Amino acid sequence: MNGAGSHYFDDDPSAPSEPKEVVLLLPDMRLVLTTDRGVFAYAQIDPGTKSMLLSVDPPPATGHLLDLGCGTGAIALTMARRSPAATVWAVDVNERARDLCAANATANGLGNVRVVAPDEVPDDVVFAAIWSNPAIRIGKPALHAMLLRWLERLAPDGTATMVVHKHLGSDSLQTWLERQGFATERLGSAKGYRVLRSGARRVDGHTQP
Repeated sequence: MNGAGSHYFDDDPSAPSEPKEVVLLLPDMRLVLTTDRGVFAYAQIDPGTKSMLLSVDPPPATGHLLDLGCGTGAIALTMARRSPAATVWAVDVNERARDLCAANATANGLGNVRVVAPDEVPDDVVFAAIWSNPAIRIGKPALHAMLLRWLERLAPDGTATMVVHKHLGSDSLQTWLERQGFATERLGSAKGYRVLRSGARRVDGHTQP
């Protein structure tokens, strides 16, 4: 829940608006983000998100990149700053989060971010990289369906990097990803947060085109 009766994964959160600013400070950048009630990590930069951004390799320099469940844009804007020649798709079902992410991209001078609802990503776009702090609390069936939808759109040499807390099922998620054909490794662990990296789906030992 994020505000009375409102979830951050609602399409149109009902929590009264109460915007505030938070700062994402990384070794290579400083981003000021406006957040609001009814979106993910309203009070502060989520520690799992920051853990991933501190540990992950730089994203591909060009191509299409995806922040799945962008919230107010901590991941998307980091990708955009680190890969200014790439196109970053910031996807979220939450309309308030999308509005904030778009405003934050503009405020931080990042013109290579496209903020859209899930169905607004063109069908022919494939991703060189996906970064995500996925919405674990939507439940396993919905989570698995969401991940399959987007991981199937990885380029053959693309990777998906996700952060999930151990107590929210990171180890079981890694096992499930492996069973679906996505070779998955743990890149690191800090304060219970696991950073996982998956490759494109493999069928009979070969990367699916």
